Amino acid sequence: MKAKEITICGLAAVRARFQADAASIKRLYFDYPTGRKIGVMCKALAAAKKIYRCVESAELEKIGGTVHHGGIVAVVTAIELRRPGSADIRAWAEKRTPILVLDRVGNAHNLGALARSAGFFGVTQLVIAGGAAAARPNDAAYRVAEGGLEQLTVWQGEDLTAFIGELRSAGHVVIAAATRGGRPETAVKPGEPVALVLGNEEHGLDPAVTAACTRAVTIPGGGAVESLNVSVAGAVLMWELLGRSAKR
Repeated sequence: MKAKEITICGLAAVRARFQADAASIKRLYFDYPTGRKIGVMCKALAAAKKIYRCVESAELEKIGGTVHHGGIVAVVTAIELRRPGSADIRAWAEKRTPILVLDRVGNAHNLGALARSAGFFGVTQLVIAGGAAAARPNDAAYRVAEGGLEQLTVWQGEDLTAFIGELRSAGHVVIAAATRGGRPETAVKPGEPVALVLGNEEHGLDPAVTAACTRAVTIPGGGAVESLNVSVAGAVLMWELLGRSAKR
């Protein structure tokens, strides 16, 4: 069976993929100005006898499926999402690895924005819920992530409630991001490995997922606007919970 292919647009995202897994790039297309910046990539593709070509912007738009191609489009092998096993979960706890968990975040742009923030704050593990409602790392997510997805190992958790239970048993503090009703403070004890769980844009977290977590936290606001976009809330909480934790 032929491996699924997707496109990655934008110089930052393509460079990140090249650095992380150059062999996954099957074909590379770029405009003239961008071509002057990617000599190393072209040399590597030439050595591997792969296609790399300078084309007009209109063709880049057609190949990438967007006008926001950033002057370069790489056709790559899509990653396969695996379920984290018990050994992975134990290793994360032992190393105090911060984890981001997404419960049915459905918009690929939000997924990309969250991956960008996660990469910025040094988070390396991202677990996405199974099912059709959850966005997967696709063309749009890679474009918005600006290389963030290449900093993450992306997993798929078919049963998030059971997965969260395993995290807690291994020693993680698992914190649910709630629109309302959670604690306003985000402090965790030094040395505690932390997992942050974010929910669907419209429906929030599944109640069973929230109940499985150690506790829920709510970002206090001024009251004029009900809530933040999930990617913005995620960035705030990643710094408070995961960014600080990773630097202890």
